[in-house]
Amino acid sequence: MEKKVRENIGWIDLLRVIACFLVVFSHCCDPFVAQFDADRESFLTGVFCGSLVRPCVPLFVMMTGVLLFPVNDTLSSFYKKRIGRIIPPLIFWSIALPLLFFIYLTYVNPGTANPAIASEHTLQATLTKFFTFLFNFNYDTTPLWYLYMLIGLYLVMPIVSVWMQQASKKDMQLFLLVWGAALLIPYIEMAAPLLGYAGNYGNFGIWGVCDWNDYGMFYYFSGFVGYLVLAHYLMKYPLQWSWKKMLFITVPMFVVGYLITSVGYVLTQAKFPGNYAYLEIVWYFAGINVFMMTFAFFVIVQKLQIRSRRWLSALASLTFGIYLCHFVFMVVSYDLFDLEADIPYVVRILLMAVTTFVISAVLTYAMKKVRFLKVFVS
Repeated sequence: MEKKVRENIGWIDLLRVIACFLVVFSHCCDPFVAQFDADRESFLTGVFCGSLVRPCVPLFVMMTGVLLFPVNDTLSSFYKKRIGRIIPPLIFWSIALPLLFFIYLTYVNPGTANPAIASEHTLQATLTKFFTFLFNFNYDTTPLWYLYMLIGLYLVMPIVSVWMQQASKKDMQLFLLVWGAALLIPYIEMAAPLLGYAGNYGNFGIWGVCDWNDYGMFYYFSGFVGYLVLAHYLMKYPLQWSWKKMLFITVPMFVVGYLITSVGYVLTQAKFPGNYAYLEIVWYFAGINVFMMTFAFFVIVQKLQIRSRRWLSALASLTFGIYLCHFVFMVVSYDLFDLEADIPYVVRILLMAVTTFVISAVLTYAMKKVRFLKVFVS
């Protein structure tokens, strides 16, 4: 009953819908970013629009912390309930998305203009994808990386929850402080070689990371688990700031985070063209700059006095399904708005995002109405 009440809080429903739309918008930017030097205007538009919505995934993770902490089930019960809910959609969409891509790119529009599509979509390649999801996602199933990560969070949540229920406010603040320091690691790794660090046997990991050890000094304090703890902390100890103080702190925080994310991406691409590993660093969801944007976004929406609305709750209930199925419709929307008319790239991205979101929402709604399909979008 407690979970149901929390799910129907207006600002939580609103944040779930916003986070979902931002994910869709982010993926609609990718084909434009993929132009790089071939179309500089397209690239820059994609970067500056895509950077603006990087808080999308961290906000989803924080919603998980809001809705599921504290964990009152036994370990086995929690795993069965939460991970058991993830496995069917993971299997279904790992097969359905490659199949939909194959049909679209083979029979509907084999001449897609989307420059981001680099993987093969032959029948043999598609059939192979039907079982290789056991190891990892592929291009067709790009959004499903989140499900693998989410299962990992579910595995650790009951353990973290036990600590949080007895931890003091200062204890959680200390955890978040150490986690905040860990958000700087990607930039330290980037800077270390420039300062003379030569790595170990060709491996440029820092603080204990090497070819025989992926688990460095801050490994256990890094990543998405910090967003779970942060969400619980902000629910338990909500900021008692006036609107003046709230905006005075969070708006500059968001702007600085955004500038690091967007300008940093452009500068990195210019400095290391073709180095996709370096390019992703400034877009890391667990980077200090994206955290700055995420924190500002979350606390502002949390402070809004939004009453629960039936239509908003209904739309929020579709967000998981929208997330799962939207990627293929993003490709369709890219081709749909690949018009000869001189439409500004930013308008095209927005049209793609709205179209993709609406189509995905309709499909999710329809699937939820069919008993044996509901499990794949709920």
